Amino acid sequence: MFENLSDRLERSLKLLKGEGRITELNVAETLKDVRRALLDADVNYKVAKQFTDTVKEKALGQNVLTALKPGQLMIKIVHDELAALMGGAAVEVSLKGSPSVILMSGLQGSGKTTFAGKLAHLYKTKKGKHPLLAACDIYRPAAIEQLRVLGSQIDVPVYSEDDSRNPVLIAQHAISEAKKNGCDIVIIDTAGRLAVDEQMMQEIEAIKIAIRPDEILFVVDAMTGQDAVNTAKEFNERLDFDGVVLTKLDGDTRGGAALSIRSVVNKPIKFIGTGEKMEALDVFHPERMADRILGMGDVVSLVERAQEQFDEEEARRLTKKIAKNQFDFNDFLSQIQQIKKMGNLKDLASMIPGVGKALKNVDIDDNAFKSIEAIIHSMTPYERANPTVLNGSRKQRIAGGSGTSVQDVNKLVKQFDETRKMMKMITTAKPGARNLQGAMRRR
Repeated sequence: MFENLSDRLERSLKLLKGEGRITELNVAETLKDVRRALLDADVNYKVAKQFTDTVKEKALGQNVLTALKPGQLMIKIVHDELAALMGGAAVEVSLKGSPSVILMSGLQGSGKTTFAGKLAHLYKTKKGKHPLLAACDIYRPAAIEQLRVLGSQIDVPVYSEDDSRNPVLIAQHAISEAKKNGCDIVIIDTAGRLAVDEQMMQEIEAIKIAIRPDEILFVVDAMTGQDAVNTAKEFNERLDFDGVVLTKLDGDTRGGAALSIRSVVNKPIKFIGTGEKMEALDVFHPERMADRILGMGDVVSLVERAQEQFDEEEARRLTKKIAKNQFDFNDFLSQIQQIKKMGNLKDLASMIPGVGKALKNVDIDDNAFKSIEAIIHSMTPYERANPTVLNGSRKQRIAGGSGTSVQDVNKLVKQFDETRKMMKMITTAKPGARNLQGAMRRR
């Protein structure tokens, strides 16, 4: 995500990070290169020019040239302006009705149906809500079935009318069904449409008038770049939507949509999709995205994802087992599964300052854990609970059962032993170290 833009901006600002003399001339030259980097990322030309003009004005106004560390001050100004360009702060979805109604809009293929499922999953698992998904895409083949499959995956009810060709009535009936069954959020998935298709635009306007949604979200594929911004502008003129959702940010996106759309349509980006899994949906935080674009990582988001998977009671149980040297392959497998739930591995690594750039050309396969899981699942319950019993013949059998080699099994056993030793060292640290760890947790 934003890898090319990050590299270009880093090169552009490299001069200003040094200790050499900085002048108004090389500030102007640097910002000229920053503008080129933004244009290459498919940022709207007017937005890119306004951005660099503002940065230059602020830089000269804050006496960057005479500052003790001018490069650092310049980077801070660029960071703050990037965050402001994308909205400044996160904006929540407005949920006022009973039930609250969220209407999806966007082009065909933008990822509306998948996003609807992700949003329902987010509100159910993280907000304690009881959502209902409404299938109002009566045109795309298998659209209704796709929503049903997603609903069954996340255990959320889906309202549909297979024989109806009236999405307005389906939406109204879905809201009535939600009231009857105690659902507090209705997420309405609509058909993809072009802004130039007058009949289809009139249809979604009719849905809006009939159901009076609390929130209208425009879902756009971030990989379409500047075209996404132009489409958003056209849809906004007709629907006056409340916020934007950028999908497929895990793909080969240049970042132009994320950086331009807020300025062009004056509507906030509210969510970003970062993968195919139902958990791969994040609230959009402009300041954190600015951190990532400038290669500073995003530790806050990483910690938040870890906390979502953190089970305090399980952690206490695990600590006791480690202290008694009883950490086994069942615990090892459990930790792997928790890491997988946090999301795409390369995306997680990019949140650690400095690591994202180091891993730029490294292919981190999300299936990297599959062979490890296969090996552990090929062990008997006794072997998982008692790793020391794994001798040559047992390893041969496990390798055959998991479709791996004895070398792979030996490698895993070695990794497990090293992990167990490291955990044992942490839990048996000196009292002062443990007190420090406790103080850090309390903070």
